[in-house]
Amino acid sequence: MADSREAQLAYSLESLAQATARTTHSLFQGTSVSSLAASDPRTSDKSRAAGIAAKYRAEYAFSRELPRGAENTSVAGPAVDASTTATLTNVEDAVQKVLDGLSGKLLKPKKSKPPVPPTQELVLAAAGRAERQAAAAGVPPAGQQLVRKRNYEPVKPEWHAPWRLMRVISGHIGWVRSLAVEPGNKWFASGSVDRTIKIWDLASGNLRLTLTGHISPVRGLAVSARHPYLFSCGEDKQVKCWDLETNKVVRQYHGHLSGVYALALHPVLDLLVTGGRDSVARVWDMRTKQQVHVLAGHKSTISSLQCQETDPQVISASMDSTVRLWDLAAGKSMATLTHHKKSVRALALHPIEFGFASASSDNIKQWRCPRGDFVQNFEGSGAIVNSLSVNPDGVLFSGADNGSMRFYDWKSAHCFQTTETIVQPGSLESEAGIMCSTFDRTGFRLITGEADKTIKIWKEDDDATEESHPVDFRPNLSRARH
Repeated sequence: MADSREAQLAYSLESLAQATARTTHSLFQGTSVSSLAASDPRTSDKSRAAGIAAKYRAEYAFSRELPRGAENTSVAGPAVDASTTATLTNVEDAVQKVLDGLSGKLLKPKKSKPPVPPTQELVLAAAGRAERQAAAAGVPPAGQQLVRKRNYEPVKPEWHAPWRLMRVISGHIGWVRSLAVEPGNKWFASGSVDRTIKIWDLASGNLRLTLTGHISPVRGLAVSARHPYLFSCGEDKQVKCWDLETNKVVRQYHGHLSGVYALALHPVLDLLVTGGRDSVARVWDMRTKQQVHVLAGHKSTISSLQCQETDPQVISASMDSTVRLWDLAAGKSMATLTHHKKSVRALALHPIEFGFASASSDNIKQWRCPRGDFVQNFEGSGAIVNSLSVNPDGVLFSGADNGSMRFYDWKSAHCFQTTETIVQPGSLESEAGIMCSTFDRTGFRLITGEADKTIKIWKEDDDATEESHPVDFRPNLSRARH
């Protein structure tokens, strides 16, 4: 009895499978594999054209507005030759033509070349004979005579003493997000997430003063070299001017639509530049509180600002992975640097040389002013770099959010020291993060503000020599040139 039931069950399953196969065959009868592949939207020409266009826009979205800044190069800023200006002026048209013609190139068949006129045939034949004669004589073609291969010659780094921890200063109850050293090199200021600004004695590390007034974390500080003023900005959308003689707020600058993350003072003019989450940099008259310019062009938060006396007088870095150079007289962008692929969080001006550095999580790049020419890469650790600082001796410091600290030689981009910060007792290991940094006016002391709520002061090891700490330099011949 059991055997008959099993036989009936097997027969029913076999008949069901045959019926399913017949139904499937009837559904797809007459449909070939090639027709199915042709109907697949992933393999169609229109789909591929749309995909290429989307990637094109995503890659070059922030560089399509270059002509707007290039139009004013004749009014102010560095001189640009006619060929460069014409090239920049036609960027938007060229990009649009490429995007519009992607589908046409993929869908249209290739056309045969038109017949060459008889006169042109004679010219080409004469050119071919000339090239053959030159080759027989051992003379290279004209194009190869002008092009000379440029060999990469690594620059030997200078020796720098290693840096060590000198002092730990405690007092804040939140992350230390900003630092500023006064021109006399006697004290420095720190701004924190605890919404306070503290003034510290640089020699002893003692607390001098605490300023309260912000209602959100303080993100930027700057001390004027020509006035007894301290400027601060924070996530409360406020920009304040503090009189250091009375320790009170004497001016406030209103205009930002969101938190203000960066602040810089012009070294010669009475101008203040601020930037933040509203993606614009605002230029203020320090005395009248009037807004002089609104430097618009970034697509995301402005994370860092730098000002210098000569063009470009304002340099801004943004989370949209670009760095912009601004013409302060015209209020327009002079150039947009799109070399970084990730958010640019820090900028540093060299105090002596006419150049600057920008930091992202991919690497650190060195640039030459005034046109923003790329110089070289500083190979990073892959961490998110929050801070950059350069001293007159050519030491570039980078601090990351994981607590890693790297010291580079400015000329050769050689990393001569890699270390990690030490969290204060009682803190978590995850609080080992460098949030801000600055060198003092002499360049002999490095001040860092960290996530463990402390301020650390570093100095060079006085006992180090070239024999005890030799330069371990191995040139990387395959490093990126852009």
